[in-house]
Amino acid sequence: MSEKHNHPKDEEHHDHDHCVESALQTAEALCLEQGQRLTKVRRRALELIWESHRPLGAYQLLAKLAEEGFNSAPPTVYRALDFLLGAGLIHKVESMNAYLGCVHADKAHKGYFLICDECHNVMEFDYQDIHSSLIDKAKKQGFELRAETIELTGLCAACKSAGEAAKKAAKDKS
Repeated sequence: MSEKHNHPKDEEHHDHDHCVESALQTAEALCLEQGQRLTKVRRRALELIWESHRPLGAYQLLAKLAEEGFNSAPPTVYRALDFLLGAGLIHKVESMNAYLGCVHADKAHKGYFLICDECHNVMEFDYQDIHSSLIDKAKKQGFELRAETIELTGLCAACKSAGEAAKKAAKDKS
């Protein structure tokens, strides 16, 4: 099992610049390998998506790009997002209609997500055995699988812990 957090809970010790720089290096290498261009808009969109580690909606991205003087037309943003998705540099978190930087962009995979109902942090995990199992089960049913989205919701460890601490504190008061 390979799990990676897209939004570290211990933010005061987390270096966002390292994540952004790493994502950009991966993007540049993939674009070079695929004969694609990482245009200014694509590059900045990727940077903005990675800056907070939280899923970012297209219109949030559009607003941020417009603030910085980029073309503020929705097609510009959607073209950049389509490129980044196609290159495997980001994922779409369907239930949130938002985009998240891919922590495994350097290898082909299916992204699955754990989404916290409290803080809305998202953790990507990569289970190739789940993907293989889904493909096998679909084939046995004669079903041609075209897309898959696995998003599990609940409480992250930090929010669960905070909730338990709050309950304990309330109980101790009574």
